[in-house]
Amino acid sequence: MENVTFKIDGRDCIAEKGQNLIEAAKQNGIFIPTLCHFKHLNPIGSCRVCTVKSNGRSMAGCTLTVDENMDFEVNTPELLDTRKAILEMMFVEGNHFCPSCEKSGDCQMQNLGYETGISHTRFPHLFVDRRVDARPERIVINQNRCIKCKRCIEDISTADGYKVFNLTNRGNDTIVSIDYEQEAKLSESEAEYAMHICPTGSILVKGKSFSKPFGNRQFDYINEGKNVSLIDLKKNKTTNVNRKMRVATTSLAGCFGCHMSLLDVDLGILDLLEVIEIHKSPLTDIKQFTERCDIGLIEGGCCNTDNIEVLREFRKNCDILVSVGECAIWGGLPAIRNTIPLEECLRESYLDSMTSEEGETIIPNHEDIPKILNKVYSNHEVVKIDYHIPGCPPNANHIWNVVKNLLFEGEHAIEFPEFKYD
Repeated sequence: MENVTFKIDGRDCIAEKGQNLIEAAKQNGIFIPTLCHFKHLNPIGSCRVCTVKSNGRSMAGCTLTVDENMDFEVNTPELLDTRKAILEMMFVEGNHFCPSCEKSGDCQMQNLGYETGISHTRFPHLFVDRRVDARPERIVINQNRCIKCKRCIEDISTADGYKVFNLTNRGNDTIVSIDYEQEAKLSESEAEYAMHICPTGSILVKGKSFSKPFGNRQFDYINEGKNVSLIDLKKNKTTNVNRKMRVATTSLAGCFGCHMSLLDVDLGILDLLEVIEIHKSPLTDIKQFTERCDIGLIEGGCCNTDNIEVLREFRKNCDILVSVGECAIWGGLPAIRNTIPLEECLRESYLDSMTSEEGETIIPNHEDIPKILNKVYSNHEVVKIDYHIPGCPPNANHIWNVVKNLLFEGEHAIEFPEFKYD
């Protein structure tokens, strides 16, 4: 085959004429992310995560082939932000509860979120109630996680050539459906292959889909030794350098796991207490602000009126406010109820559920009980949040290195495996 010379971001590259750009770039040591491309399949171009520019025009990189003197833009700031925005839209359009997903740690979309440094999204989550179809013989289809990459449609067929997966409906109602009759023809290994090629946790195999312990998953230690820079964190300027920095914390609609993680620095907490003072916090049982604090760490989102009141109080009394953990950043596991109307949630919980006291079915309603909100809100929907620390819970080093970057001189980084959503 004839070799051709082309450019990627001004760098001379060589590959076979007509080779797919994704593969040609990889051959030259340049990674172009994608969630739909497979080398043995015809280009799909459905996910658009591989967006590049060819002659100034934005195109899906997996649909392009290389030729002599072609010039591609791949990793410009604009394209990097475009890919990040596309990934963010995938996260908010579906219901991706990473901590409860069987494929967490083995999910290609999740790993690209880590690679691109997504700590929060610029778009609101939709929380659309979607179907989980467990009727097939071997496979469960979770539409909440499907990104319609079409890998399964293109790559999974029966021995007699019939497709197992197909697109049905149109527009926003489009889903990847499964042909029950054809799915029943798949062998166990073929069903597991369908699960494997899915870039999310949308396709699961009954009896074969279990969460794995940390360390046994595909992406747990990828890029080990690589650091995630925190240099972009703006330092908090204070004129009083003769006192300890004041830190306040609170837990709203969360499980308190992030606070437990705060203490996981073990004896390192003693070093921290040399330079910080923990003010209003469940850790100190100080319940009221008596002094202004340099930084406030917020665990959990807002599910009732009391959460909103506390959050606004923290915004008023803290120079910097940080959302800590998935619940604070976008709602997390408590936001699972966001796909269901509040009335239906309350009815199922208090009126139609089992009770130890016969006839005692009443929805609690008293002036002393905070009013539950129509949904769980992320903190940045209620007040201005300055920084976000993802994780469920975040690693202790991640939390404290962010705090140190915000409050003190010097640069601190976190190891790549410490940047997680679960």
